Amino acid sequence: MKVVVDRTKCTGLGLCESLAPEFFEVDEHGDLILMKDEVTETERAQVESAIEGCPTFALRLLR
Repeated sequence: MKVVVDRTKCTGLGLCESLAPEFFEVDEHGDLILMKDEVTETERAQVESAIEGCPTFALRLLR
């Protein structure tokens, strides 16, 4: 599975970072940095929480 970010929708609020800090980080300019994009089955629930918590629907998980 792979995390995909739609940068045209992302506003850098950081909710994803608070829910899955191993995957997401918002830098000092408010830009989202994808720390890693491959998701294992054990990490899936954490990443799905971040995806569901994204208010701009900028994240998705490809299987």
